[in-house]
Parts: sequence; structure tokens; C-alpha cells
Amino acid sequence: MADIKKDSEILAEIYRNAQLALTSIDDLLPEMNEGDLKQEIIRQHGEYERICGQASVLAKKYGLELKEPGAVKKAMMWSGIKMNTAADNSDSHIAEMMIKGTVNGITCLKVSLSESEREMDDEIRTLLSDIISLEESFETRLKAYL
Repeated sequence: MADIKKDSEILAEIYRNAQLALTSIDDLLPEMNEGDLKQEIIRQHGEYERICGQASVLAKKYGLELKEPGAVKKAMMWSGIKMNTAADNSDSHIAEMMIKGTVNGITCLKVSLSESEREMDDEIRTLLSDIISLEESFETRLKAYL
């Protein structure tokens, strides 16, 4: 690895981003009506699981430890989702909520890519580029539900 500290931070960010998305989706699914949007969100869940798995494999390969998001962060997300969907659980509102989270993720990940691209391990760069591309495609697909 080119720079173990930088690479470990980026890998942790990838994992944290995907874990937060998984947590959000898990909290959101029970609030959703059956339909195409719910199926899209379930598909996205599978992609985030794949990213987490790949990040875990890389972490193990390089002897790094990845941490789950904290309980307080998860509780805040859960309460925010419950409050937001109690007032409006329409597909357009849920798509809007998902887009906001996705855009936040894309922004953080692109900053990491631009700040560290030259020194980054190739496998980590590939995974980072993969999750950015995925999230950009998720944003596009979710916009159809607005």
C-alpha cells in the first residue's frame, strides 16, 4: 500500500458510507409501500452489501480494522427517518430523502478521491471509484420517483 494511513482512512470511509446507507435502508424499508421504488431500494441494499464485503476483504488483506458507525449515529438516523416518514411516506418523499443521503455520500467520497488519488492503493482506488459510480447511478434512478 502506498500510504497505509491514507489508504486506511479512505477504506474506512468507503465502509462507513456503505454501512450508513445499509442502516438507512433497513430503517426505511418498513415505512415504504410495496412497489417499484421499494424494489429499487432493495436492489441498492444488495449493492451496498457487496461494497461492504469488498471493503472487508481489502481490510483483512492489509491488516486493517473497519468499525461500524456508532450507536448514537444509528439512533439519530433511525429517529430522523421515523419522523420524516410519519408525516409523508410517499415514494417522492422517500426518493428525496434517499437522494439527499446519496449526494452527501458522493460528495465525501469524491473529495477523498481528489485529495488522495495519486498516492492511493490501486485496489482501494478501484473500490472508491466503484462506490462513487454506484451512488451516481442510484441518484439518477431515484430522481425518476420525484
